[in-house]
Amino acid sequence: MKLNFVLIDDSEIDLFVNQKFIEKSVGDVEILTFIRAKNALDHFNALSGQPNADHSFIPDFIFVDINMPEMDGFEFLDAFAKLKSEHFPNTKVYIVSSSTLLKEIVAADNHFACDGFISKPLTSRSMQQLVDSVTSKIADK
Repeated sequence: MKLNFVLIDDSEIDLFVNQKFIEKSVGDVEILTFIRAKNALDHFNALSGQPNADHSFIPDFIFVDINMPEMDGFEFLDAFAKLKSEHFPNTKVYIVSSSTLLKEIVAADNHFACDGFISKPLTSRSMQQLVDSVTSKIADK
């Protein structure tokens, strides 16, 4: 089963490393990357503005960093919340950060548009849990 990921991070190195890690650990994936959260939001707004179009790329997962210029991860979550509920209800959104601040971890876990917090660096275990969560829902149908 092919999975679609969107990675949003202002660090090109983190984007590259995470993309390669996901490709290696998950296998059959398509990944879009954005270095600016605003650009990712513009992309999702454009997709949602074409409700009758055949979208070949609806993300299964969005990984967004917290600390970014212009629009941080929480601002992205706030702006994406309405789009998620109306156009991307099955998309799982995770804050992926190296932050160890408990308030940021709790804020991510409690944000209504966020499905959780994942610590950087990504691990095989965290990726397997995400893939299992999606594939088990499909198997239940």
